[in-house]
Amino acid sequence: MNDSSASRPKLDVWERRTEWPLAAVAIVFLIAYAIDVLAQPQGAADVAIEVVAWGSYAVFAVDYVIRLSLASNRWRWFFRHLFDLAIVLLPLLRPLRLVRLVILISVLQRAVGNAIRGRVVIYTISAAVLLVFVASLAVLESERDAVDPHITNFGEALWWSITTITTVGYGDLTPLTGTGRVIAVLLMIGGISLVGSITATLASWIVQRVADEQSAEEAVTTAHVEQVLAEIKELRIEIALLRDEGRGPGGQPPPA
Repeated sequence: MNDSSASRPKLDVWERRTEWPLAAVAIVFLIAYAIDVLAQPQGAADVAIEVVAWGSYAVFAVDYVIRLSLASNRWRWFFRHLFDLAIVLLPLLRPLRLVRLVILISVLQRAVGNAIRGRVVIYTISAAVLLVFVASLAVLESERDAVDPHITNFGEALWWSITTITTVGYGDLTPLTGTGRVIAVLLMIGGISLVGSITATLASWIVQRVADEQSAEEAVTTAHVEQVLAEIKELRIEIALLRDEGRGPGGQPPPA
Protein backbone atom coordinates (compact mmCIF):
# COMPACT_ATOMS: atom_id res chain seq x y z
CA MET A 1 0.00 0.00 0.00
CA ASN A 2 1.47 3.35 -1.03
CA ASP A 3 1.49 6.56 1.00
CA SER A 4 -1.48 8.02 -0.86
CA SER A 5 -3.82 5.10 -0.15
CA ALA A 6 -2.69 4.93 3.46
CA SER A 7 -3.09 8.60 4.42
CA ARG A 8 -6.12 9.59 2.36
CA PRO A 9 -8.58 7.53 4.44
CA LYS A 10 -7.20 9.12 7.62
CA LEU A 11 -7.98 12.56 6.21
CA ASP A 12 -11.48 11.46 5.24
CA VAL A 13 -12.10 9.99 8.68
CA TRP A 14 -10.86 13.16 10.38
CA GLU A 15 -13.06 15.40 8.22
CA ARG A 16 -16.13 13.24 8.83
CA ARG A 17 -15.54 13.16 12.59
CA THR A 18 -14.91 16.91 12.90
CA GLU A 19 -17.75 18.20 10.69
CA TRP A 20 -20.34 18.54 13.45
CA PRO A 21 -17.93 19.60 16.24
CA LEU A 22 -16.69 22.39 13.97
CA ALA A 23 -20.28 23.30 13.17
CA ALA A 24 -20.99 23.54 16.91
CA VAL A 25 -17.97 25.83 17.34
CA ALA A 26 -19.19 27.97 14.44
CA ILE A 27 -22.66 28.26 16.01
CA VAL A 28 -21.14 29.35 19.33
CA PHE A 29 -19.03 31.82 17.38
CA LEU A 30 -22.15 33.10 15.59
CA ILE A 31 -23.95 33.63 18.90
CA ALA A 32 -20.97 35.50 20.33
CA TYR A 33 -20.69 37.58 17.18
CA ALA A 34 -24.41 38.46 17.29
CA ILE A 35 -24.14 39.50 20.93
CA ASP A 36 -21.07 41.58 20.13
CA VAL A 37 -22.81 43.44 17.29
CA LEU A 38 -26.27 43.82 18.77
CA ALA A 39 -25.54 44.35 22.47
CA GLN A 40 -22.09 45.93 22.16
CA PRO A 41 -21.02 44.60 25.57
CA GLN A 42 -18.45 46.36 27.69
CA GLY A 43 -16.00 45.24 30.32
CA ALA A 44 -15.98 41.55 31.27
CA ALA A 45 -18.67 40.66 28.74
CA ASP A 46 -16.63 42.14 25.92
CA VAL A 47 -13.57 40.19 27.10
CA ALA A 48 -15.63 36.98 27.15
CA ILE A 49 -16.79 37.60 23.57
CA GLU A 50 -13.21 38.12 22.45
CA VAL A 51 -12.14 34.90 24.20
CA VAL A 52 -14.86 32.96 22.38
CA ALA A 53 -13.85 34.51 19.05
CA TRP A 54 -10.16 33.80 19.43
CA GLY A 55 -10.88 30.33 20.80
CA SER A 56 -12.92 29.60 17.67
CA TYR A 57 -10.11 30.85 15.47
CA ALA A 58 -7.72 28.54 17.36
CA VAL A 59 -9.99 25.52 16.76
CA PHE A 60 -10.20 26.28 13.04
CA ALA A 61 -6.41 26.74 12.88
CA VAL A 62 -5.77 23.40 14.61
CA ASP A 63 -8.19 21.69 12.24
CA TYR A 64 -6.38 23.20 9.25
CA VAL A 65 -2.95 22.05 10.51
CA ILE A 66 -4.19 18.51 11.19
CA ARG A 67 -5.85 18.19 7.79
CA LEU A 68 -2.67 19.44 6.15
CA SER A 69 -0.57 16.89 8.08
CA LEU A 70 -2.92 14.03 7.08
CA ALA A 71 -2.94 14.90 3.37
CA SER A 72 -1.12 12.44 1.14
CA ASN A 73 0.36 15.22 -0.99
CA ARG A 74 0.73 18.20 1.34
CA TRP A 75 1.85 20.68 -1.30
CA ARG A 76 -1.08 19.85 -3.58
CA TRP A 77 -3.50 20.00 -0.64
CA PHE A 78 -1.96 23.32 0.45
CA PHE A 79 -2.45 24.98 -2.93
CA ARG A 80 -5.96 23.56 -3.29
CA HIS A 81 -6.99 24.90 0.13
CA LEU A 82 -5.57 28.42 0.08
CA PHE A 83 -9.05 29.68 0.91
CA ASP A 84 -8.99 27.67 4.15
CA LEU A 85 -5.59 29.16 4.95
CA ALA A 86 -6.96 32.65 4.40
CA ILE A 87 -9.85 31.92 6.76
CA VAL A 88 -7.33 30.97 9.45
CA LEU A 89 -4.85 33.83 8.95
CA LEU A 90 -6.86 36.87 7.89
CA PRO A 91 -8.79 37.30 11.16
CA LEU A 92 -5.45 38.06 12.80
CA LEU A 93 -5.70 41.42 11.01
CA ARG A 94 -8.20 43.42 13.00
CA PRO A 95 -9.59 45.50 10.10
CA LEU A 96 -10.65 42.34 8.24
CA ARG A 97 -13.53 41.46 10.56
CA LEU A 98 -15.59 40.76 7.45
CA VAL A 99 -13.83 37.38 7.30
CA ARG A 100 -16.06 36.35 10.22
CA LEU A 101 -18.92 36.07 7.74
CA VAL A 102 -16.88 33.80 5.49
CA ILE A 103 -15.78 31.62 8.43
CA LEU A 104 -19.32 31.01 9.61
CA ILE A 105 -20.74 30.17 6.20
CA SER A 106 -17.76 28.02 5.21
CA VAL A 107 -17.69 25.89 8.36
CA LEU A 108 -21.45 25.44 8.64
CA GLN A 109 -21.73 24.62 4.93
CA ARG A 110 -19.03 21.98 5.33
CA ALA A 111 -20.99 20.14 8.02
CA VAL A 112 -24.67 20.84 7.43
CA GLY A 113 -24.29 21.03 3.65
CA ASN A 114 -22.93 17.48 3.45
CA ALA A 115 -25.82 16.24 5.61
CA ILE A 116 -28.70 17.79 3.62
CA ARG A 117 -27.11 18.37 0.23
CA GLY A 118 -29.54 15.92 -1.39
CA ARG A 119 -32.47 17.99 -0.10
CA VAL A 120 -31.83 20.94 -2.36
CA VAL A 121 -34.76 23.06 -1.23
CA ILE A 122 -33.90 22.73 2.48
CA TYR A 123 -30.25 23.40 1.73
CA THR A 124 -31.06 26.51 -0.30
CA ILE A 125 -33.45 27.96 2.28
CA SER A 126 -31.00 27.30 5.12
CA ALA A 127 -28.16 28.92 3.20
CA ALA A 128 -30.30 31.96 2.39
CA VAL A 129 -31.40 32.48 6.01
CA LEU A 130 -27.85 32.10 7.31
CA LEU A 131 -26.45 34.44 4.67
CA VAL A 132 -29.06 37.14 5.33
CA PHE A 133 -28.61 36.97 9.11
CA VAL A 134 -24.81 37.08 9.08
CA ALA A 135 -24.71 39.77 6.38
CA SER A 136 -27.11 41.87 8.43
CA LEU A 137 -24.81 41.63 11.44
CA ALA A 138 -21.73 42.40 9.36
CA VAL A 139 -23.20 45.40 7.56
CA LEU A 140 -24.59 46.84 10.81
CA GLU A 141 -21.18 46.51 12.45
CA SER A 142 -19.46 48.28 9.56
CA GLU A 143 -22.07 50.99 8.86
CA ARG A 144 -23.40 52.31 12.17
CA ASP A 145 -20.18 54.18 12.98
CA ALA A 146 -19.95 55.82 9.54
CA VAL A 147 -20.54 59.53 9.02
CA ASP A 148 -24.30 60.15 8.57
CA PRO A 149 -25.03 56.39 8.28
CA HIS A 150 -28.06 54.97 6.50
CA ILE A 151 -28.07 51.68 8.44
CA THR A 152 -28.18 52.27 12.19
CA ASN A 153 -30.07 49.28 13.67
CA PHE A 154 -30.57 45.58 13.03
CA GLY A 155 -34.03 46.04 11.54
CA GLU A 156 -32.67 48.31 8.84
CA ALA A 157 -29.73 45.96 8.28
CA LEU A 158 -32.10 43.00 7.90
CA TRP A 159 -34.31 44.90 5.44
CA TRP A 160 -31.25 45.92 3.43
CA SER A 161 -29.94 42.33 3.33
CA ILE A 162 -33.26 40.91 2.14
CA THR A 163 -33.67 43.49 -0.63
CA THR A 164 -30.05 42.98 -1.68
CA ILE A 165 -30.00 39.17 -1.73
CA THR A 166 -33.22 39.12 -3.76
CA THR A 167 -31.57 41.58 -6.19
CA VAL A 168 -34.48 44.02 -5.68
CA GLY A 169 -32.37 46.86 -4.28
CA TYR A 170 -34.85 49.63 -3.48
CA GLY A 171 -32.01 52.02 -2.75
CA ASP A 172 -33.59 53.45 0.40
CA LEU A 173 -30.70 52.04 2.46
CA THR A 174 -27.19 51.93 1.05
CA PRO A 175 -23.82 51.11 2.62
CA LEU A 176 -21.33 53.95 2.77
CA THR A 177 -18.17 52.22 3.99
CA GLY A 178 -15.83 50.14 1.89
CA THR A 179 -16.49 47.06 4.03
CA GLY A 180 -20.23 47.54 3.72
CA ARG A 181 -19.97 47.71 -0.06
CA VAL A 182 -17.88 44.55 -0.15
CA ILE A 183 -20.61 42.83 1.89
CA ALA A 184 -23.18 44.15 -0.61
CA VAL A 185 -21.25 42.67 -3.55
CA LEU A 186 -20.91 39.30 -1.83
CA LEU A 187 -24.60 39.33 -0.94
CA MET A 188 -25.60 40.15 -4.52
CA ILE A 189 -23.48 37.28 -5.82
CA GLY A 190 -25.00 35.01 -3.19
CA GLY A 191 -28.50 36.10 -4.18
CA ILE A 192 -27.89 35.38 -7.85
CA SER A 193 -26.45 31.98 -6.95
CA LEU A 194 -29.47 31.13 -4.80
CA VAL A 195 -31.90 32.20 -7.52
CA GLY A 196 -29.95 30.03 -9.97
CA SER A 197 -30.09 27.08 -7.56
CA ILE A 198 -33.83 27.43 -7.09
CA THR A 199 -34.41 27.73 -10.85
CA ALA A 200 -32.24 24.70 -11.55
CA THR A 201 -34.04 22.73 -8.83
CA LEU A 202 -37.47 23.55 -10.24
CA ALA A 203 -36.35 22.74 -13.77
CA SER A 204 -34.88 19.44 -12.63
CA TRP A 205 -38.08 18.60 -10.74
CA ILE A 206 -40.25 19.34 -13.77
CA VAL A 207 -38.03 17.29 -16.08
CA GLN A 208 -38.09 14.41 -13.60
CA ARG A 209 -41.88 14.51 -13.31
CA VAL A 210 -42.27 14.51 -17.10
CA ALA A 211 -39.80 11.64 -17.41
CA ASP A 212 -41.65 9.66 -14.71
CA GLU A 213 -44.98 10.20 -16.47
CA GLN A 214 -43.50 9.15 -19.80
CA SER A 215 -41.98 6.06 -18.20
CA ALA A 216 -45.32 5.19 -16.63
CA GLU A 217 -47.12 5.65 -19.95
CA GLU A 218 -44.54 3.54 -21.75
CA ALA A 219 -44.85 0.83 -19.11
CA VAL A 220 -48.67 0.80 -19.49
CA THR A 221 -48.40 0.71 -23.28
CA THR A 222 -45.88 -2.13 -23.19
CA ALA A 223 -48.05 -4.13 -20.79
CA HIS A 224 -51.11 -3.55 -23.01
CA VAL A 225 -49.26 -4.69 -26.14
CA GLU A 226 -47.99 -7.79 -24.33
CA GLN A 227 -51.51 -8.57 -23.17
CA VAL A 228 -52.90 -8.24 -26.71
CA LEU A 229 -50.14 -10.49 -28.09
CA ALA A 230 -50.88 -13.08 -25.41
CA GLU A 231 -54.59 -13.01 -26.30
CA ILE A 232 -53.76 -13.41 -30.01
CA LYS A 233 -51.55 -16.37 -29.18
CA GLU A 234 -54.34 -17.98 -27.15
CA LEU A 235 -56.80 -17.43 -30.01
CA ARG A 236 -54.42 -19.09 -32.44
CA ILE A 237 -54.09 -22.08 -30.16
CA GLU A 238 -57.88 -22.35 -29.80
CA ILE A 239 -58.34 -22.08 -33.58
CA ALA A 240 -55.74 -24.80 -34.14
CA LEU A 241 -57.51 -27.08 -31.61
CA LEU A 242 -60.86 -26.47 -33.28
CA ARG A 243 -59.37 -27.33 -36.66
CA ASP A 244 -57.90 -30.56 -35.29
CA GLU A 245 -61.25 -31.52 -33.76
CA GLY A 246 -63.03 -30.67 -37.04
CA ARG A 247 -60.82 -32.97 -39.16
CA GLY A 248 -61.69 -36.04 -37.09
CA PRO A 249 -59.63 -39.36 -37.10
CA GLY A 250 -56.98 -39.62 -39.75
CA GLY A 251 -56.96 -35.90 -40.38
CA GLN A 252 -59.99 -36.20 -42.69
CA PRO A 253 -63.01 -34.01 -42.27
CA PRO A 254 -65.97 -35.88 -40.71
CA PRO A 255 -68.68 -37.22 -43.10
CA ALA A 256 -71.66 -34.99 -43.67
